[in-house]
Amino acid sequence: MTRDWWKHLVLILGTIIVLAPFYMMVSYSFKSPGEIDRGEGGFFGRQEMMIDPRCVALRQPSRADIDAARARFAGQDDASVQAALLAEAEASCSMRPVVFNYSKTFTEAPLVRYLLNGVIVTVSIFLIQIVVALPAAYALAKLKFWGREAVFGLVLFCLLIPVHAIALPLYIGLAKLGLTNTYAALVVPWTISVFGIFLMRQFFMTVPDDLIDAARMDGMSELAIVWRVMLPTAIPALLAFAIFSVVAHWNDYFWPRIVVTGNRDLFTPPLGLREFKGDGDGSFFGPMMATATVIVTPLIVAFLLAQRRFIEGITLSGMK
Repeated sequence: MTRDWWKHLVLILGTIIVLAPFYMMVSYSFKSPGEIDRGEGGFFGRQEMMIDPRCVALRQPSRADIDAARARFAGQDDASVQAALLAEAEASCSMRPVVFNYSKTFTEAPLVRYLLNGVIVTVSIFLIQIVVALPAAYALAKLKFWGREAVFGLVLFCLLIPVHAIALPLYIGLAKLGLTNTYAALVVPWTISVFGIFLMRQFFMTVPDDLIDAARMDGMSELAIVWRVMLPTAIPALLAFAIFSVVAHWNDYFWPRIVVTGNRDLFTPPLGLREFKGDGDGSFFGPMMATATVIVTPLIVAFLLAQRRFIEGITLSGMK
């Protein structure tokens, strides 16, 4: 009983550690800049009306605005008219912190475009990875040929190579081909996933050989077996791999930051967060956290929808 109690305690502490950043992210997306700086306001903040300083700065009355407003403020001098126009600007720029943060998310930067880029890049990478990984994994799991174990050992070795170690030669090669600042630069380097090959190979090892032999007796070619027999059986493993692949490339900041240097229209969601950097007073931390919340939400929803299949795919991939 005591041992089980400690196990649950460790799990609870681990859960708190994992969820704490998400808690702070969502909480900051509701709060005003002052509440974020002072660390007050609870989870949702007080939601008191605040003034957007950038909005007011853009509405600073010019000489022409003051002259045009004289008819509305008859008998007042220029300073009084200017003060009245500033008061109107402040009133029109007043809003709740949550409205301020999430409106800035979509107006300060073209976040919808960045999200679309993220979808295009992650889906393209995943689909091409599947086209490559399934036949390769089938060959390593079910076909007998000289050097098969050596090839599989090479796959395992490639798992040990960090992307940062090959980033420079990859970038130089893409630059010489003129592919930087293109979708190809974001997609092509990741079309072969050694982790995908390893995961699918482990899953295919659990598929009975009798099923494959029956397909061969029916006259199916090896490629037909891959796509018409193995693919339907591998849906749980594919969903598990999809979670790993999509999360990795949706959240990737390192590689897009290298190959996308001059085209803002190709920014992926993590690069979109850079639109809110540079304020030393932290006044744009709220919109930044709101942007991060919007970026992370699709991944959380996708995982919750595929959770059962994800766990099933990971479990079956480890069985012999």
